[in-house]
Amino acid sequence: MFDPDIAPSGTLLGLLQRGRGDGPLHALATERAEALAALEHCVLRDPRLDWRVESRSLYYARLYSDLEGPLDGVEQHLFHPDDLLVPDEHRCGLALSVLGHLAGYGRRDALRLLRRYAAAGGSWSWALDELAVRDDEAGLRALGPAVVARFPETEEGDAELARAVREAYEPRPWQLWAEDAARPGTAARVRKATEQVSFDRWQRQMRSAGPTPGWSVAAVLEWAEQGLAQYPVLDRDQPAARCLASVAGPEDRPALLDAALHGPSAARAAALRHLVDRRDPKAFALLEAAAAAADERVVRAAVESFERRADDDATAHARQWAERTDPLGYAAARILARHGGPRDADLVLAALRRAVQAGGADADGLDALVEGAGRLAACRAAPVLRHLYRETSSSQLRGIAAHALAATDPGFAAGFAVECLWDCEESTRELAARKAASGDVRVLAQLRRLAADPAEEVDVQTAVRGRLSAG
Repeated sequence: MFDPDIAPSGTLLGLLQRGRGDGPLHALATERAEALAALEHCVLRDPRLDWRVESRSLYYARLYSDLEGPLDGVEQHLFHPDDLLVPDEHRCGLALSVLGHLAGYGRRDALRLLRRYAAAGGSWSWALDELAVRDDEAGLRALGPAVVARFPETEEGDAELARAVREAYEPRPWQLWAEDAARPGTAARVRKATEQVSFDRWQRQMRSAGPTPGWSVAAVLEWAEQGLAQYPVLDRDQPAARCLASVAGPEDRPALLDAALHGPSAARAAALRHLVDRRDPKAFALLEAAAAAADERVVRAAVESFERRADDDATAHARQWAERTDPLGYAAARILARHGGPRDADLVLAALRRAVQAGGADADGLDALVEGAGRLAACRAAPVLRHLYRETSSSQLRGIAAHALAATDPGFAAGFAVECLWDCEESTRELAARKAASGDVRVLAQLRRLAADPAEEVDVQTAVRGRLSAG
């Protein structure tokens, strides 16, 4: 993942980049030109640390609607020459998703812009997926010739067309084009591509899955190591560990112990994962030795295999190791956060504070520690949780911090919970709908807006309507 340039949390741009509920509230209270500039900056330069787990599109679309923002900047961004030279979904994906929500809100200019981009843009398939759930049949049928014409009528072009049909997230446009009697040439090509997809699927089922390791411990370990010689490098230690579960017997234990202590990188990681998963008597000694290794792959294998253990022995060792400041120590704290009891709250809180001091509000592994602080009701965690809520660039982590604050901070309902009604994350808005104190006059108005918004998620609307019906 890339590292976006995030503005300070106290600025309007920083609030909008983080997706915080205070962002729209501040934007609506400031100069419209300034608010639109900050909003456009976010939409055209995706600020998310991980677009796969963080939401922003509905959040920004709602603010565009509230500000009645023009789409000129979005149009220039989408049709920049770079879009055709090097098509990049990361550059355009957020803007296209925002346009999709705006089209759902009835913005005809957003719908027309999506249609134009689907016909001529570089990341056209994303725009087509947005249109598939929002445009009418006539609009989608009209796009068919332009989209299909992207693929030349050659063997390679037909193969690319079949791949596009196979990988389409929303099949509706392709189904309409295949049945379009008014455009027989387009319909014939799409039907042929659809038939090719079915044939390719049958061929994949008949073909061998590819090279596999031999049926011995030595062969599996060698296969894992061979992955490091590939280009790009293939990390095979995890699949190799699964293979070892099938081929290794009691007589192979000495060889596996030796590999887990002294083997080369991938082989050592695979043997370590296998022995820890199989609860070998020496598993915890192997974990300690691996945690001190200079090889990052071996350390990662130790940490991941240790965290998968949820038994009493793993929890007991986690209590011994939770104060360590190396990766094994943080893994131990995360185990206690997930599986420990009330007596482990201080260890989890101490590890959370160390992690924030060492890595800041976006350090790796904070989500489990934050969730654990809330689960264990570590009330002294409220200050660090408030800091994470304000400062983290990850809207997912902020949501976890909000849930933890709801369990640890008596002032949450009248404080952050009110702001959370405008948050970019569905789960955070749902929490706020249940917890926000009704003394703030903004709460009832926002609850009613969320209840009436057709784009709002079902779980949020369920919570909102339950709150409204309860008075």
